[in-house]
Amino acid sequence: MLVLGRSQVEALIDMDALIDALAPAMADLSAGRASAPDRIAALVPEREGFLAAMPGYVPSTGVLMTKLVSLFPRNAGTPLPTHQAVIVVFDPATGAPSALLDGTAITAARTGACSALSARLLAREDATVLAVLGTGVQARSHVRAMCRVRPIGEVRVAGRDPAKAAALAAELSSELDAEVRAVTPVEALDGAHIAAATTHALEPVVRRPWLTPGVHVTSVGYNPAGREIDDATIADALVCVESRHAALAPFPAGSNDLLMPIRHGVITAEHVHAELGELVSGNKPGRTSPDQITLYKSVGVAVQDAVAAALVVTAARVQSVGEEITLV
Repeated sequence: MLVLGRSQVEALIDMDALIDALAPAMADLSAGRASAPDRIAALVPEREGFLAAMPGYVPSTGVLMTKLVSLFPRNAGTPLPTHQAVIVVFDPATGAPSALLDGTAITAARTGACSALSARLLAREDATVLAVLGTGVQARSHVRAMCRVRPIGEVRVAGRDPAKAAALAAELSSELDAEVRAVTPVEALDGAHIAAATTHALEPVVRRPWLTPGVHVTSVGYNPAGREIDDATIADALVCVESRHAALAPFPAGSNDLLMPIRHGVITAEHVHAELGELVSGNKPGRTSPDQITLYKSVGVAVQDAVAAALVVTAARVQSVGEEITLV
């Protein structure tokens, strides 16, 4: 079994290759060729945390794997991430375990990469202004991924802690060929062409009056007790997801951003326009006008982890990175 630590995984991830590889994988999921059951979770209520299991099989990539991921929101502000994970890869021909790798870096990368894929499919071609709500791992991943699919010239960072927003803006300024500045959420969204919500918010951080016509919104935040997007935005937007079944499933799989407005009678389940895979295959249309608001709500599905893990393991074997161990 090949074993890869976090620093090795981070060095092996190719974001451009990952964004490209996610497109056929999402098409496989929508067509029923890939297998990705709803995640299940063991709850740790005294810490407001849980441990979830996410198995997946993607035949076109030839990868069978499962991810074990914990979400402990109280880790925010400590040296430990709120999301931590490991991935075990199995031989799809025999079922034998073949690799064990850090899944924390995979989770960060594949989430940002799939949001970038949604932008490639739905955002205006001339999108140059990116608003990022949040200052954590996913904020960083989203900025780096979005800059690969659209000509981003301005990045606006907003968070609950202005000092953290300023620090992230300074960090990103040093690595991007774009103007990066820290602002308030309202200032970030005013005139933004792409808005990436990456928070653990209880109350919506994306509100319809703050949005400019034509914006593409991505939302990856997950809080069982809250949501990132308000009802009016959901109602007005062309809504796309990874999987209708996953997005509309009960906790711990689904999204309050969609389930709450359905529960309130604001929309019905049929308001979800398309899965990303249906956009990739051309079975569903994407944006139909420059002023249309489009929205991608992510809950995270195992095929994304499977694709990312396959790319990392292949690169590791080519470059002779990692340690081989014997389990039996």
